Amino acid sequence: MTLQWPFGGHQSGMRSRLIFALDLSSVAEATDLVARLAQEVGMFKVGKQLFLHAGPQIVREIRDRGGEVFLDLKFHDIPRTVAKAGVEAARMGARMFTVHASGSLEMMQRTVAEVAKVCRGEGLRKPKILAVTVLTSLNREDLKRVGVMAGVESQVVRLARLAKLAGMDGVVASPLEIQRIRKECGRGFIIVTPGVRAPDGETHDQKRVMTSEEAIRAGADYLVVGRPIRDAADPVAAAREIVAAMERGVAAGDRRVRLFSERRS
Repeated sequence: MTLQWPFGGHQSGMRSRLIFALDLSSVAEATDLVARLAQEVGMFKVGKQLFLHAGPQIVREIRDRGGEVFLDLKFHDIPRTVAKAGVEAARMGARMFTVHASGSLEMMQRTVAEVAKVCRGEGLRKPKILAVTVLTSLNREDLKRVGVMAGVESQVVRLARLAKLAGMDGVVASPLEIQRIRKECGRGFIIVTPGVRAPDGETHDQKRVMTSEEAIRAGADYLVVGRPIRDAADPVAAAREIVAAMERGVAAGDRRVRLFSERRS
């Protein structure tokens, strides 16, 4: 599988920017979906459910079947522990993995440094390290209950700036905060966006959502999609439909930039 942005050209290859969430507890079902979708998506997200059910071997099995892995375990612990976990994620072959930005500047800095050191020393491919900002299942009232009085967008942007200061490659954030993050952190900072739903689809436990077309138009680099593909009668067709919507989002964004430039000239 050939990945594009940030591993190659940014605008080409919408399929490479679609991450399919393997939120399952069946190895057989997971590997079947990997075999069917390896040529349709850019990466497969392995989260806590599947990782705890199947163990590290599931990452190797996905890679053996031609897939790349976004290891979304959201490490959050003391700096040394998270850094060591990050090193093992790199050794496992994860293409990207996540830590919680709220774990502290030191935790993120140490993880970035130790992963880079081990990858250089052992000749490993260095994964992209992403900081989780505010989960898409949370809203302002949820933050207030745990003592965060800032609004959701302000907290997301604050954590994104902290992640960039720490040397992280990017963040995971809802589509609603993309534009502010992009303004504060620049074009080279990766934004991975969950909270993507089908038009008129259910949001389930997500509270801050957009469609795939809207999220790409807003500036997301990668979209994480689970149920709309997994629960479809034809997952391949569903993945292709989402890729087509992403392409429409890019085209709409290009038209908007072109019209703005024409008005200014």
